[in-house]
Amino acid sequence: MKHSLKPAYSLTLVSLLVCLGSCSISNKDYLYLQGADSLYAVPQVIEEAFELKIQPDDELAVAISSKNAELIDPFNNSVLVGGGARSSGSTTTTANTSSRIAYFLVDKLGNIEFPILGTLHVEGRTCRQIAADIRDRLVIGNYILDATVNVRLQNTKITVLGDVNNPGTKSFNTERLTILEALGSSGDLKSTAKRSPILVIREQGGKRVAYEIDLRDPQSVYKSPAYYLEQNDVVYVQPNKSSRIKNSTGYTFISVGSTVLGLVVSIASIIIAST
Repeated sequence: MKHSLKPAYSLTLVSLLVCLGSCSISNKDYLYLQGADSLYAVPQVIEEAFELKIQPDDELAVAISSKNAELIDPFNNSVLVGGGARSSGSTTTTANTSSRIAYFLVDKLGNIEFPILGTLHVEGRTCRQIAADIRDRLVIGNYILDATVNVRLQNTKITVLGDVNNPGTKSFNTERLTILEALGSSGDLKSTAKRSPILVIREQGGKRVAYEIDLRDPQSVYKSPAYYLEQNDVVYVQPNKSSRIKNSTGYTFISVGSTVLGLVVSIASIIIAST
């Protein structure tokens, strides 16, 4: 009887080895920021604080404040941009006069039309720089000597596509959005997604460029020009080979075949054991 059980044990062992071999996955292929704990054990100074640069079609919110509310009135009239309905080719709408905030749509030339101050070129500048420029013009022109100006970007949109749980175009109310935050807001990567390369496609200087990021490598993430995302960036996560195989007809055939084979092996093991 001992000798008759050996074939059954052999068949069962082979089946288990085949299953384990096909299902084994290296953790190193899926772990984010490997070695970051030792690499950044000593805090490192961020070399340059990131600030978004304004682009055409951006929407800016400009808030002006002063101790004398009457001085602000000329800058809160019906020709301010934003708040109301826009017409194509025009950047003129109704402003929210109660909050002293006006919205400006940057035209294709990178300009906004500011009441009294006229045309301001804002493309390629940061919100902080634009605010300082408007404040200086108000003071130098003796319009508002104690003016406080704040400028914020209103429409930071990022598109995340590919093998993530919640793909789509998302709006963010921040000027410092990282690739990790964008992926997190999309429900993280699926288990079938590649951790490298993550593609970031960006329109820059009239050209379309692509950056590659390896989420497993902290240097690749934090040193990438695409670590901080910009307006209208597209992030694409590729599926790995296992995802493509699982979705194929061949995989379905193999899966069914392996199930049948397992059933045959089990029946054969029972028969051999009983005889």
